[in-house]
Amino acid sequence: MGRRPLYALSNGLKIAYEDHGRGEPALLFMAGWCDNRTQYRDLVPHCSSRTRCLVIDWPGHGESETPAGDFGEKELVAAAISVIEKSGARRIATVSTAHAGWIAIELRRQLHETIQKLVLLDWLVLEPPQPFLEALKGLQSREHWEQVRETLFSMWLSGIVDDRIVQHVRREMGSYGFEMWARAGREISASYDRFGSPLKALKELEHPPQVLHLFSLPKDDDYLKAQIEFTKDHQWFSVHRLDTKTHFPALEDPKTVSDLINDFLD
Repeated sequence: MGRRPLYALSNGLKIAYEDHGRGEPALLFMAGWCDNRTQYRDLVPHCSSRTRCLVIDWPGHGESETPAGDFGEKELVAAAISVIEKSGARRIATVSTAHAGWIAIELRRQLHETIQKLVLLDWLVLEPPQPFLEALKGLQSREHWEQVRETLFSMWLSGIVDDRIVQHVRREMGSYGFEMWARAGREISASYDRFGSPLKALKELEHPPQVLHLFSLPKDDDYLKAQIEFTKDHQWFSVHRLDTKTHFPALEDPKTVSDLINDFLD
């Protein structure tokens, strides 16, 4: 990765993306809010040897253009669709980090069988705890957002000495200001308010696709057990807890993540 991006047009905006490898289903890599496609710089080379990889920058992120006014999940979904259409890919498997999973679910709802499989990376797929909801609210406060963001960064980087991950969080994610973090808090809160949890949202799809959740945190065994219990009645869902320490498995252990994704595609 690191090549000059290609561009698709979405509502008149240039949306940056990279296109690597060949084959279908193509993997569509989507970072979370206040992050960009550099999160996948180490993962994509492993995956592109197996199939085609499309890596997007959201509107207002990375090298994509920024809308003149406010925007939200609807515009992110439109941006992803514009990249899919520009690429000409007919079959897609999404790879989404954290709350980009909401975009993946909506893509399946709108594009149906074009979105064949979903890979979710380190997402809070159960109903959110109250402290998390309070953090989302805090991100929307001009008075408190920086303190809340620093608390999140410190939690994500606790005990981490890998400078690649530290720099990604501090420099890449830390480059976004109040407006984007507030927008993230608002949009993520709205999705949990609407559906209750990602698992409930997936269950409500008319025809749920095959879904794989790869996660590192939390290490609480009850979190894993609840997902395993869910698989008993929803065999389209599978879960794997990674032996990694951070919220960013695509950066921390790209080889293991790519092997699991490739196995899932097969």
